[in-house]
Amino acid sequence: MKNYSYSLAYRSLLAGLILAMLSLSANAASKDEIDINVEEALSKFYQESNAGKRLAERAVGMLVFPRVIKAGIGIGGEYGEGALVVDGQTIDYYNTAAASIGLQFGAQVKSQIIMFMTDAALETFRNSEGWEAGVDGSVALVEFGAGGEVSSNSAQAPIIGFIFSNKGLMYNLTFEGSKMTKLSR
Repeated sequence: MKNYSYSLAYRSLLAGLILAMLSLSANAASKDEIDINVEEALSKFYQESNAGKRLAERAVGMLVFPRVIKAGIGIGGEYGEGALVVDGQTIDYYNTAAASIGLQFGAQVKSQIIMFMTDAALETFRNSEGWEAGVDGSVALVEFGAGGEVSSNSAQAPIIGFIFSNKGLMYNLTFEGSKMTKLSR
């Protein structure tokens, strides 16, 4: 009887997780909401890292996801909405989504910025029908060092990613497997 109870509880939690992820995608933010959140995320990012700000100034485009929510109990998922910013202007709106299977339990909220450092990298991203990190382009994940500095090796990559403001009980900092899709608005 114990195994049955565990299985039923597990399925209930899993169903709740799936419903929560679906409701996130169903309640899409407005363009104005996304724009405000993108500005706030960039401001916080620039405060945390002068080196990140200098890289942003060199980037030909930035994909900014101010709030990516991830939750998992064995099977997990994540979802967030953001904007592609080129020359300080929002060009398009995107979502990011990923699924995962494995040892995981908890939830987290994080902010993500993907910087396209070359015209070719940005063009490849913009011409895709759904761009997947690690498949359609390799993202060099940059971790902040002392004083918010970044390693010089990461700074040379054509696509650079930052994950910051991580909050929650799950700690998983990666872009691999995340799919970015243009929102139709």
